[in-house]
Amino acid sequence: MKLWKLQELTLDEVTKQKYEVAILPIGSTEAHGPHVPYGSDAFHSTAIAERVCQRAWARKSRPILLPTIPYGVQGNTMGFPLAMNVSQHLLDSIVIDITASLEHYRILKLVLINGHGGNDFKPLLRSLYGRTKVFVSLVDWWKVGQDKVKEIFENSGEHADELETSVGLALFGDLIHLERTKDGATRKSRFEAINRGWVSITRPWHLVTKDSTYGDPRKASKEKGEAYLRIVVDRISDYLVELAKSRMDARFPY
Repeated sequence: MKLWKLQELTLDEVTKQKYEVAILPIGSTEAHGPHVPYGSDAFHSTAIAERVCQRAWARKSRPILLPTIPYGVQGNTMGFPLAMNVSQHLLDSIVIDITASLEHYRILKLVLINGHGGNDFKPLLRSLYGRTKVFVSLVDWWKVGQDKVKEIFENSGEHADELETSVGLALFGDLIHLERTKDGATRKSRFEAINRGWVSITRPWHLVTKDSTYGDPRKASKEKGEAYLRIVVDRISDYLVELAKSRMDARFPY
């Protein structure tokens, strides 16, 4: 029995536990090229959260895994069919209400494990500070091992690329169609300032990419995915255990 997975528990199991930290995975529903499923972002964040909770539980911490939010902000990706767009405001409202529920049950630490680059929760963290007793922190899972990415992967990218495809092969390989991968080439803007990065815009994904893939995924492998996952799960688990043990005094989290 997974005593850390809320959806699978009954009242009997929950009332016997004293949970220290809540984990909320968040994903999206959008195209990920011809080879990766629409649910990839939610699948990634959920599976990583499960591994992290299992590891932390084995180390005597008591996390509780909340059900995944499977939708994300897709305003710039709707040029591809059936991207399910919800506003950041709506996502923020859901997190605010979940935070209030946790505070009611005296679980005062919440970790968001985000799987979609279009979701931006940093402004929410600022606005929540001082308005709730719950300490909310954010993990964009693909960033956790950025210092090791070049040691594992040959090609850089942003979306359905070698990294994301490899992690998908490791976590839900039956849904990945590696034989369909293409080069993941992208188009540059006509404005050099945008290409250099000192002008920011919302990038219409159907104009930037050919098939929603950003970065060459053709050298993806399950082995590379597992190598990156080990780093991600180890680091997030360490943070979770440390967070659970830390006393929320007047100087917390410093």
